Amino acid sequence: MDQKTQVQIPLKSHTVSLSKTLTSSSYRDSHPWRHWVAFANFSGEPSTIIQFIYHTNAQMVNVLKRTAAKCSDISRTYSIGRSAEGKDLLVIEFSTNPGHHELLKPEFKYVGNMHGNEVLGRQLLIYLAEYLCSEYLLGNERIQTLINTTRIHILPSMNPDGYELASAQYFNGWLNGRRNSQNIDLNRNFPDLTSIAYSRRRYRHTPRLPNLQVAPETYAVMKWIRSIPFVLSASLHGGELLVSYPFDFSKHPHEDKMFSPTPDEQMFKLLARTYADAHANMASNSTDRCGASFAHRGGIINGAEWYSFAGGMADFNYLHSNCFELTVELGCEKFPPEDELYPEWLRNKEALLSFMEAVHQGIKGVVKDEFGNGIKGATISVRGIRHEVTTDGDYWRLLNPGVHVLTATASGYSKVMKRVNLPHNMDKAGRVDFVLKKVSLEPDVDDLYIPGVETYERFDPYNQFESYRDRENGEERQEKPWWWSYFTQTSGSSPTWLLRNF
Repeated sequence: MDQKTQVQIPLKSHTVSLSKTLTSSSYRDSHPWRHWVAFANFSGEPSTIIQFIYHTNAQMVNVLKRTAAKCSDISRTYSIGRSAEGKDLLVIEFSTNPGHHELLKPEFKYVGNMHGNEVLGRQLLIYLAEYLCSEYLLGNERIQTLINTTRIHILPSMNPDGYELASAQYFNGWLNGRRNSQNIDLNRNFPDLTSIAYSRRRYRHTPRLPNLQVAPETYAVMKWIRSIPFVLSASLHGGELLVSYPFDFSKHPHEDKMFSPTPDEQMFKLLARTYADAHANMASNSTDRCGASFAHRGGIINGAEWYSFAGGMADFNYLHSNCFELTVELGCEKFPPEDELYPEWLRNKEALLSFMEAVHQGIKGVVKDEFGNGIKGATISVRGIRHEVTTDGDYWRLLNPGVHVLTATASGYSKVMKRVNLPHNMDKAGRVDFVLKKVSLEPDVDDLYIPGVETYERFDPYNQFESYRDRENGEERQEKPWWWSYFTQTSGSSPTWLLRNF
C-alpha cells in the first residue's frame, strides 16, 4: 500500500506542500530514486504545482506550453530550430510584450542541457519557468519587477537528443548522451573566434581553422544569438560546483591551464560572484569540490585556467555579439537522483534570480543623429577596455562601478565622448545617450575590408531555419545567406567576419 507524508513549509504568504509518494518495498529496492516525487503547491488563485521530477522531452514541451498559456499576457513559447533528430529547441519567453524587443529593456537568456547527460540545469530551468509564471500572477513584487523590466528567454534543453540517450542509460553511469546524436560536442562546435582575437593582439600562434561539421543545434543557437540583442546569459552544466567565465580557450595554444582573461575580466568576475555568492554553498570553503580544489577560489574561475578548449559557446557570445555569457557548473553529479531535485532547486533558486537581476548593471542608452533618428551599428567603447558593443536602436554595456570614459562612434558621424561615474549602490543601469553629428569623411581602409559583410548584413533571423542548401523553385539560390561560407568551406582562413570589433 502506498504511504504519503505531507510537510507544510511557509513561503511568504503562500504555502509549499511537499509530498513524497512511497511505492511498494520491492519496487523501491530495485529503483531507489523513483519513489521520491516532491512537488510545491503554491496556494492562492491562480496557483500552480511544481513537480520536482524528471521530465521527458514531450513532458517538458507540454509544461512549457502550458505555462505560457497560463501566463499568456507575459509569456510565449517559440522554437529556435530543431535538433539533429528533428526535436524542437523550444524557448519560453517572459516579457510584458512577448515576441518584441522593447527599447532600453535588456535581453537575458538561460541555456540548459547543452550536454545531454548534464540534466540538473534542464530541470531547474523548467521549474524556473513555472515559478516565474506563478509568482507573477500571485503578486510577487520581485518577480513582477524582474519581468516588467527584462525580456527573459529560457532554453531548458539545447540537446534533447542527447538527453533521451542519457535518460535511457540512467543506471549505466550516465556516460552516454553528452554529445548530440551526430556525436558532436556542442560546446566545442562554435566558430573558434578566440584564436582570431588572440592573433589580432599579436599573440604568436596561428589561428585555428573553423569547425567543419556544424551541428543543427549549434546553427540554431548561432542564429538566435544574432537575431536578439542579448546582454547577459548563462549556460547550465554539471560535473563541478563553480562558475567559470571567458576566455575558455588558452591564449597560448600549448598551455592547458593558463589564466586567459577577456578585456572585461573584472566585470566577468563580478557576474560570476553574483551567482556563486547567492548559491547556498557554491562559494563555501568547506564545500566538497568533486575531488578538485576550487573551494579557495570562492566558487569561480577563469575557464582557460581550469582547462582550455576551443569552439565554446561562451567565447562565441562574447566575441560575436554584445552578450556576456558564463558557464555555471551546478554540482558533482551530472544526473542526480530524483530526490535531489527539490533540494537543488532550493540551493539554486536565489542564484538564478539574482543572476537575472544582474543584467541591470552598467549603462544603457540610445545613439541618435541631430534629427532624433536612431543610428544603427554605432559602437560604444570604454577607455581601457578593448571590447566594444554596437547599437541597434539602443545599447547596453555591462560595467563595474567606477569612473569610465565612453566614446560613441559611427561611420559618417562625429565622435562623442562622455565621462560617467557609476556608484557602488546603483540598483539599475545608468542612462547615457549620445547625439552624433553628420560629417563628410573619406571611407576608412579598414572599413572597406570586411569579408562577407554584404551577406552578413542580409542575415534573416526569421527564415524558419532553412536547410544549408536553400532552394527556390527547385533552383539553388544565387544569393547565399550570411553563414554560407562558414558552413561549406573546406579550407582557407578562419572566418574573421564573424568577429566583432575586439
